Amino acid sequence: MNQVIALLKNHRSIRKFTQDPISNEKLFAIIEAAGSASTSNFIQAYSVIRVTNQENRKQLAELAGSQAWVEKSPLFLVFCADLKRAENACLFENKKMASGYTEQLIVATVDVALAAENAMIAAESLGLGGVFIGGIRNNPEKVCELLKIPKHVYPVFGMCLGYPDGEPEQKPRLPVSVILNEDYYQENPEDLKEYNETCEDYYKNRSSGSRVDSWTNQISNMVSVPLRPHMKEFINKKGFGIK
Repeated sequence: MNQVIALLKNHRSIRKFTQDPISNEKLFAIIEAAGSASTSNFIQAYSVIRVTNQENRKQLAELAGSQAWVEKSPLFLVFCADLKRAENACLFENKKMASGYTEQLIVATVDVALAAENAMIAAESLGLGGVFIGGIRNNPEKVCELLKIPKHVYPVFGMCLGYPDGEPEQKPRLPVSVILNEDYYQENPEDLKEYNETCEDYYKNRSSGSRVDSWTNQISNMVSVPLRPHMKEFINKKGFGIK
């Protein structure tokens, strides 16, 4: 196995960090790696906000669901889907952006997700660890107010980064046999039985936070209730409406 694949397969969420600072040299290398990700039609529809104001960090931690690592991690970044820059490109060329189309929302969201994953991989290659924070979408309007995020830009998720203080056990992922389909989509709910058993063993035997749980129980609990229903109205307000 080559080093890149080994690094990717070793990923795990890190929420506990040492207080060692991350140098600007490493930060810039991480952001450059993010900016090297694949992008739709060269639009590069993302911006990253480094949050250093401690009061803002504290409020963001609370807004994200009282996630203390948002406040305490050495580095906290907010990754935004950004079509404001594209709008400015139109103004530069004396054109008007045709905004509010679903495809634009998809393009910008995918672009920033690809960039953020590059950032995480780059950070891990430098000995850092981190965790994505989807909880900033709990109250995205307040996040936009705190970070002065304009129309045609929306915060997709945050990212905590730092030097890991310990190494948590790695969660077992879906096997290739479940993920990979040949020629056409193949639905086989029975494939989940063995994976459930693997996850049950993981939760039962892990060194901290042991519990009785399964993958299907977790996912069914999540998707059987409305999930952030406020996002549709918020997205419309930000100019990423559904057309």
